Amino acid sequence: MLLPTDLLEYFEVISVKELCEISTKKMVFHIQLEEKNQLPKSYNQSDYQSKGFYPEKTIQDFPVRGKALYLNIKRRRWRSKDKTLSDIKSDYSFISAGSKLTKELSDFLKGTGRDPRRYDK
Repeated sequence: MLLPTDLLEYFEVISVKELCEISTKKMVFHIQLEEKNQLPKSYNQSDYQSKGFYPEKTIQDFPVRGKALYLNIKRRRWRSKDKTLSDIKSDYSFISAGSKLTKELSDFLKGTGRDPRRYDK
């Protein structure tokens, strides 16, 4: 109920931590997520293999109990076994284009007149 719709279909929760944010001295939640070792649909398992992860991305989601909630997401890197095909990665629609917010939070902020792009920095 706390995470964006369908997120757990593709990711597993590695850890949940409550930390003190240094810049604001406020307590925040960080949920560490790692993409499951499942090749994106429409690709052949015999052609690709998982080769680690892309650099972790942090996106912000709706606050919980008045505390900011950050999702630290590690996405898998898929490489062609015979190097003739291009590398692939899954494409997820829960991250709002051009921001570091979940799509649901971005849509909510747009509805309130707040510009979600200001949170990009």
